[in-house]
Amino acid sequence: MSDCLFCKIVAGEIPSEVVAESDSALAFNDITPQAPVHVLVIPKEHITSADHIVSAHGGIVDELVMLAQRVADVKGVRESGYRLVMNVGVDANMSVPHLHMHVLGGRRMEWPPG
Repeated sequence: MSDCLFCKIVAGEIPSEVVAESDSALAFNDITPQAPVHVLVIPKEHITSADHIVSAHGGIVDELVMLAQRVADVKGVRESGYRLVMNVGVDANMSVPHLHMHVLGGRRMEWPPG
């Protein structure tokens, strides 16, 4: 999608701090981090949200989780723990309509999330 912020990042039109990448997914630092480690993992193909995933998307969620594991290794939080979050829709505070997973870590996470 030509007006999608994350699609522009994938296309290299908007700079980002890439943390890890695979053939079908990209991970980059969030520009407004909510934790010491806050990385977004996105599919390179535009999918609006988790609510729009269909069987034709194959193993995209698997791919996102495996790239998130690499991010946790690179950022040094895999052993201590990290949180994976996917928001869907306005009420969940999804600010960019492109499927993405937040990788949060580097501190003890609150429960319930605050």
